[in-house]
Amino acid sequence: MDRSANRPPDRRPELMDRPADRPMDRSAESDRTADSERLRRRARFLRELNEAKELRERVHPRRSRAARRRQQALRMRSFRW
Repeated sequence: MDRSANRPPDRRPELMDRPADRPMDRSAESDRTADSERLRRRARFLRELNEAKELRERVHPRRSRAARRRQQALRMRSFRW
């Protein structure tokens, strides 16, 4: 049987990483380190996301153009009264 199902909701490991669940006695240095690590991971994610979008456009240019047209049309519709 899975023991994680028997844990109270506030003790689940996936929830322990949230800032609200972190202990309050952490030092400012460890907060800065955690923030800089989070920013590094975010920057890497955004770089890879942009790279994936560029690759998708190169591989399927017609599909990409159609998607851009649909997105632009959606934006235009959302601002009409």
